[in-house]
Amino acid sequence: MTALATAKKEANKGLVPFSLKDAPSFIEAEFPVGRISAEAYKERKAGSGQTLTALGSYWKGRKPLILVRAVVLGCLLPATEDPAGDLAIFLKLMGMDDAAMVRRLKSVSPKDIDTTWPDRVALVSIDDGKPRWRSDIDRETRDRLICRWLLDLPYDARLKYCLRPEECDEAHLLAGIWPEVNRHLGTNAGSIADLVDELGIARFGHRPKLADTFSGGGSIPFEAVRMGCDVYASDLSPIACMLTWGAFNIIGARTEKRAEIERAQREVAALVDAEITRLGIEHDKDGNRAKAYLYCLETRCPRTGWMVPMAPSWVISKTRNVVAKLVPDLVRKRYDIEIHAGVSSNEMAQAERGTVQGGRLVHPMNPERSGVEIRTIRGDHRDEQGVNRNRLRLWEKTDFVPHSDDIWQERLYAIQWITKASLGKGRQETYFAGATEDDLARERQVEAIVAENLSRWQDLGLVPDMAIAPGANTTQPIWERGWTHWHHLFNARNLLGITILRESTPEDISAYLLPLLPIALDNASRLCGWNKGHPGSGEFATNVFNNQSFNTHLNFASRSVGHIASTMGLIEKTSACAGTLTVEAKPATAMCMKIDIGVTDPPYADAVNYHEITEFFIAWLRKSPPPPFDQWTWDSRRDLAIKGKDEGFRRDMVSAYAAMTRHMPDNGSQVVMFTHQDAGVWADLGSILWAAGLRVTAAWNIVTETESALKEGNYVQGTVCLVLRKRLKEANARRMEIEAEIEDAVRAQLDRLNSLDEAWTAETLYTDGDLTLAAYAAALQVITSYSTIDRQPLDRDLYRKLAKGERTMIRDLVDYAAQVANGMLVPTDFPRDMWRDLGAPERFYVRMLDMEAKGSAKVADFQNFAKSFAFGDYTSVMASTTANAASLAGAADFKGGKLGGEGFFATQLRQVLFAVWKTLEKSDPKLGVITLRTEYAADYWQRRQKLIALAAYVAAKTKHTRPEESAAAHELAEALKLDRV
Repeated sequence: MTALATAKKEANKGLVPFSLKDAPSFIEAEFPVGRISAEAYKERKAGSGQTLTALGSYWKGRKPLILVRAVVLGCLLPATEDPAGDLAIFLKLMGMDDAAMVRRLKSVSPKDIDTTWPDRVALVSIDDGKPRWRSDIDRETRDRLICRWLLDLPYDARLKYCLRPEECDEAHLLAGIWPEVNRHLGTNAGSIADLVDELGIARFGHRPKLADTFSGGGSIPFEAVRMGCDVYASDLSPIACMLTWGAFNIIGARTEKRAEIERAQREVAALVDAEITRLGIEHDKDGNRAKAYLYCLETRCPRTGWMVPMAPSWVISKTRNVVAKLVPDLVRKRYDIEIHAGVSSNEMAQAERGTVQGGRLVHPMNPERSGVEIRTIRGDHRDEQGVNRNRLRLWEKTDFVPHSDDIWQERLYAIQWITKASLGKGRQETYFAGATEDDLARERQVEAIVAENLSRWQDLGLVPDMAIAPGANTTQPIWERGWTHWHHLFNARNLLGITILRESTPEDISAYLLPLLPIALDNASRLCGWNKGHPGSGEFATNVFNNQSFNTHLNFASRSVGHIASTMGLIEKTSACAGTLTVEAKPATAMCMKIDIGVTDPPYADAVNYHEITEFFIAWLRKSPPPPFDQWTWDSRRDLAIKGKDEGFRRDMVSAYAAMTRHMPDNGSQVVMFTHQDAGVWADLGSILWAAGLRVTAAWNIVTETESALKEGNYVQGTVCLVLRKRLKEANARRMEIEAEIEDAVRAQLDRLNSLDEAWTAETLYTDGDLTLAAYAAALQVITSYSTIDRQPLDRDLYRKLAKGERTMIRDLVDYAAQVANGMLVPTDFPRDMWRDLGAPERFYVRMLDMEAKGSAKVADFQNFAKSFAFGDYTSVMASTTANAASLAGAADFKGGKLGGEGFFATQLRQVLFAVWKTLEKSDPKLGVITLRTEYAADYWQRRQKLIALAAYVAAKTKHTRPEESAAAHELAEALKLDRV
């Protein structure tokens, strides 16, 4: 009798304790990666509409809540002998089945209905050239047809017209599913929280206890608590802990507490507004109120002696054609700055060229058109010890404005005003104007207030007095501006505004408003740039962490205090939490709570130095934080941060995961999420998790393609979910035997997933990329089940520095699994006997032709297969590597380039593509045949059948992507067939 059959004996009462203790998990057997990826991508693209972004967009890389929900549910649900039934139930619980999609439907207009949909004529009529709903059908019929149209769409296309599951009321979203769910599982649940509680009792004897010891932005703990788990969350960073605490206690607050928080927010905003109005520092004499202040650096040109305002562009608004114009003042040898609106396109083009171009200061009064290098003005040099230095004065703790003799001065040159008549209205009217004498007087007033109070504010902890410690990110503001303390990154208006904000916050509610303060800090700094907008999108001040660095600006924006306060405004997102949360600011290695499930997103080879970046916020919050934050260590503790990817990093990772494993029962599980970057990740991470006492049971790749602000260019995040259990047995394997075991495991894994794919008719469940990843997991499942291989522990190379190019035993075995999988996964319509003879570059190109033909344009797919085939130079055969518009280079892209070179360019396939291009060039396949005859000479006849097959394959696979190439390839194949001696 199976575990589930035993459990169902008490079906009317629900599952009995420990009835699923030894049952495998759904996530270990299957996972609908296509649908989850589509949902995760939709959530990520929601931007500020994401639930937790309301607590601050400055923390990047939060895992999508829908992915977290899928993982937690996947760990709790059992895998039964009915995998198709398991999948159907999982999709119902996730709100991803057809019935839920209908309930998630937002609004649809007649123009949305595809003209190729067979039943369109029954739903849509064309009136005056415009599509309209048919007037001769009733609303019920129209809704039924719309639902039918929606369900005929591919899954990812449906999502455009649907709410995200988290945006829906759960009772409505999951209406009617519980009888079927309970029959299948033997449960007695009526909600997700009920089900989570019941499955936890059936597996562990109690409500499931989940831990995330790298909680970061808090998405994993928040979603698990929302589902009904009891969650332990920890992070070394107190900022991360505060975000996690805020997610539960603010977004997840009960109705009464939310009302109290919102009331306090309104009261604080009113107090701030009253104080700013009393001081008179943001209103002009006509009652207009400032929205944003624009500043620029100013420096003395060493060639001319002129004071020159510095900016890469003097365009202020592309929406309203507003520019700043420099007017020479010959007497004072400086420039006045005039603001002009509604200028011509020629004037806009002239303004785009600022006074800093290509790292050089250029201005009209310098006869040397090439200007002066910025590094010359800054005085960059190397000292006697060879250390890079410059002549910038290092600011002191008491500084908040430049000294009069500093190289870099600051200048207010424009203000964005809100008209008096539109103040307080939903749609405000604004305009730009230059800085007047009255404006400059108000600047001096603000500076005087700050000068008088700065020391007191610092003593009270209202303003930072913390020095900036040099580091990978933090050295930048020191080198580029001479700023040495964190408050130097804020100008006088920023310092005064934030202080007023903090002094206006009541102590009894401060814990609930403090997590919102970093939002204000992120929006009120000298590091806030100015976005000029574009037609259709207005101009605005950017935030500090629109990327994860401390980038200084030649011209920067300062929001008004009222505008800063609005960034901490009311959080509309609410979501009741069914479980409990414990948050601790401590390293992952110090974890000591008993848990059942661990779900983590560790800093694996992370390029973002969160331990440095969070010091920007810690500096403001570290003195006298309110309870419960006063129990945490308000320091970044850089020395304890797990960072890098060398042997020290690997040792720290082992300690972190060993701590979690020690506190997990034998039937517990863990899921490690990480970004799949290169083949070495698998080998390293496999060794780390093995050394922590874990074994791999499954792996799934959830692709959420986005061009992220984290990095320049294409940054593609493919989140690999590695599923793990405790390794309970000690056993040794021989290297020769384990390769055969890996081959059997890979074959069994692929057969199982392919069988499930065939049984599931709604859509293709697993791409070749998913199957390759499953092969990796199968290999690690075999490898990590042993304590030694050839009497050698798998972590023998983990704690030493590897030589360049050195390969470890586990890396070789993972690569072997990839080779086995690649040998089994022959692309559709490609001759199997030819596949065995292809090298890695040709296999990659042939595979990706097939993927393109199936509609794949995700660069992650190309990246993953390049890694699978060990084809490092894959970009050489790509026409585009844009995130969601990736494509292979075709015959017309290659032409004769690199023909006969190395790698792909030395292959038969490359010669065929060249022959296709020759055919295409003159519309004559004879030229292609002559090209191949000439190239292969006496070998031509022996190779001819393979050349025909390659040309025919190219023709078939490019029929829709590159139709002209397809036609030429078809003509070439036919000409080759007719060729005679």
